[in-house]
Amino acid sequence: MAEAPPVIEIRNLHKAFGALEVLRGVDISARRGDVVSLIGSSGSGKSTLLRCANLLEDSQQGEIVFKGEPVKWRGSGAHRHPADARQVLRIRTNLSMVFQQFNLWAHMTILQNVMEAPVTVLGRDRAEVETAARGYLDKVGIGDKADVYPAQLSGGQQQRAAIARALCMEPEALLFDEPTSALDPELEQEVVRVIKDLAAEGRTMVLVTHDMKLARDLSDHVVFLHLGLIEEEGAPEVLFGQPKSERLRQFLSSTVAA
Repeated sequence: MAEAPPVIEIRNLHKAFGALEVLRGVDISARRGDVVSLIGSSGSGKSTLLRCANLLEDSQQGEIVFKGEPVKWRGSGAHRHPADARQVLRIRTNLSMVFQQFNLWAHMTILQNVMEAPVTVLGRDRAEVETAARGYLDKVGIGDKADVYPAQLSGGQQQRAAIARALCMEPEALLFDEPTSALDPELEQEVVRVIKDLAAEGRTMVLVTHDMKLARDLSDHVVFLHLGLIEEEGAPEVLFGQPKSERLRQFLSSTVAA
C-alpha cells in the first residue's frame, strides 16, 4: 500500500519582509503522528515558518502542500497570494495554531472561546460542539473553569484553554508557536505536561520552542534554523548529542548556560 503523503510539507520556502529575508529556502515535512520541533535563535525564522505553513503569512516562493494537495497561488514574488479562499480556510482549520500570547477573547467565557470557531467557522452543531469542548477542557485539566473568563485564569490555564480551543477544531495537526515562553517556570510545566500527553496520543505536531528539554524529549525530528536556512536537522539524540554544526554547538551551549 502506498504511504500516505505528509500532513504538511514545505519545499524551498522563501519569505521576506521588505528587504529583510527571513526564510531563504526551507524544506520541512511532518507525517501523521510526527512531532517536529523548530529551534534556533530569535530572528532565525521559526515563527515565520509556522505562520507561512498555516497561511497566516504569504510566502514569496516555494510550495506548501497539505496532505498531498499543493496550495494554489496567484501572482509572484511580493505579489503572490493564495488563489482559493476555500482552500485556505480548509488548510487553516486543519492546522490549528496555538500562539505564545493565548489570543483568547476576553469577553467570552472559556467554554465560549473553545466553541466559537467550530460553530461559526465550521458550522458544526452547537450541542455536539459543547460536549466536545467540555471534554477537551477536561483533557487539559481545566474542566472546572468552563464558565469563567480569561482574566480570571493564570497564564498556564489560559494557554491550556488555547490548546483545548485548537483541539476542538479536530485538526489534522497542531502548530505550537513558543507555547510556554510567556509563562513562568511553574506554569510552564502545566502546559508541557499537556503537550507531552498529546504527543503520547500520536498527534501530529510542529513545535517552535525555546525549551531544549521539551524538544529533545518529545520530537521525532528536530530542525535547527539559522538566519533563515536549515543549518542542521535530524533525530533529537543526534542533534543534541552529536551536533555537527559549530553554530548549533554554540546555540546549545548558550541555551544550556542560560
